[in-house]
Amino acid sequence: MSDQQPLAADEVLDVVDEHDRVVGRAPRGEVYAKGLIHRCVFVQARDARGRIFVHRRTDRKLVFPSRYDMFVGGVLGTGESYDEAALREAEEELGVSGLPAPTPLFRFLYEGPGGRWWSAVYEVRCELPVAPQEEEVAWWDFLAEEELRSRLDAWEWVPDGLEAYARLREHRRTG
Repeated sequence: MSDQQPLAADEVLDVVDEHDRVVGRAPRGEVYAKGLIHRCVFVQARDARGRIFVHRRTDRKLVFPSRYDMFVGGVLGTGESYDEAALREAEEELGVSGLPAPTPLFRFLYEGPGGRWWSAVYEVRCELPVAPQEEEVAWWDFLAEEELRSRLDAWEWVPDGLEAYARLREHRRTG
């Protein structure tokens, strides 16, 4: 683990209830320490060939450091909409600008390792050359769906991303 301060612990977030209504505000570090419900976006980014952007988080991430994820995304800032956060987070993490607006698919309340947060799942096609943020992304590649699935048991994944991925697969199967 890096001896530097974890990223974004002092960023102020909206705190929400079980119905996704804003009930207050608190710094991100306090939100996680106290297990307060907040908001997050998950964006599945695919390249022109339909492969999924997969990455390993840096060791400085406040939640799930050094784990793999099949989504880009993150928490919503105070007053930010899910749609605004999805585009901002996707462009930031992929290191692009001019990305089309991600398409919203569904929302769910994640309750598991790391805490609880309302999660909005999106998808976006990224045909731009990516340059992921070094502060956020330690490794990355675009993987075919079959290759990603073959690594689900081999790599250590973020648990919220795994749940979002399972729900997305079910959404596509039944949708």
